[in-house]
Amino acid sequence: MESIFHERQEGSLCAQHCLNNLLQGEYFSPVELSSIAQQLDEEERMRMAEGGVSSEEYRTFLQQPSVNMDDSGFFSIQVISNALKVWGLELVLFNSPEYQRLGIDPINEKSFICNYKEHWFTVRKLGKQWFNLNSLLMGPELISDTYLALFLAQLQQEGYSIFVVKGDLPDCEADQLLQMIRVQQIQRPKLIGEETAQSRDQRLPRSDMDQAIDVNHPFDGTGMLDEDEENFQKALALSRQEMDMEDEEADLRRAIQLSMQGSRRSESSGSSPQNVLQLPHTSQTDSLSSEELRRRRQAYFEKQQQQDRGQNLQNKPTLSSSTLKADPGGDMSEEDMLQAAMNMSLESVRNNLNTEEEK
Repeated sequence: MESIFHERQEGSLCAQHCLNNLLQGEYFSPVELSSIAQQLDEEERMRMAEGGVSSEEYRTFLQQPSVNMDDSGFFSIQVISNALKVWGLELVLFNSPEYQRLGIDPINEKSFICNYKEHWFTVRKLGKQWFNLNSLLMGPELISDTYLALFLAQLQQEGYSIFVVKGDLPDCEADQLLQMIRVQQIQRPKLIGEETAQSRDQRLPRSDMDQAIDVNHPFDGTGMLDEDEENFQKALALSRQEMDMEDEEADLRRAIQLSMQGSRRSESSGSSPQNVLQLPHTSQTDSLSSEELRRRRQAYFEKQQQQDRGQNLQNKPTLSSSTLKADPGGDMSEEDMLQAAMNMSLESVRNNLNTEEEK
């Protein structure tokens, strides 16, 4: 689309860009449009003076700024219309009742001028295809024939005024070339603001928060950086590990309590059978510190081993081999201690059952 003439926005000179994009060349400058605006202002002043230069209306008119242009570069529809008259072109309001009664299909027209507030842009047919020549775009935008009517309707819904350009437009290279070939557009041109913002973001270093927001598009809010995801998984695994350690410690406490209960039942079974089903209080064990728990656990293991040796001499049931091989010292792992305590608990229960059967 390099052959298509397209002026990009500079300041508020959208009226100039609109006319030049329509005519496909640098036909108008701000100076020339300002001259047309001043001529229109003078014509209006002369009409107001017909009512008397001393009238209140005339003095008020002189104090008001021009409605045909301003210092920013804006020009009115009257300026655009007068500029097109030089080329034998005129503007007809697209959504006026008079034009709508004609029932003309937009695809059969040649060009449109669109205005919303102070912005003007051209939609023109070049060859056999339509193009949006908005100066706010980085380049021409291809509009299909089937989309043209919908595009114009959408502009009207957004508050745009649309004018049909009537008359023969001057010849241009793009129109001649596109009469022979048709073009395709893979990607829609960006707005000038979008291109500028993207270039600035590429030059400036971005914070981690900005990068996280931009992942998978800034507006869906579901993306996470790989680094953040990895840190999150590590934190989750650490939390689970701490919970597992707490659960293991609680299981060890319960196993020791159960083992101690079985031992007490064995000691008291001969003298007080009625107390076999009584449970000891657990508040004391629960309130023990970790260091006190380890010391008592080690003392209990040593005592249990001494009892086991005595039972071996008397040919009584012994503890499991895995328990005897376990080191009750401080070098035992938490897992070994837990397994040993559970084995002791099971052996104590078996001893109690054997005692009950003998009785």
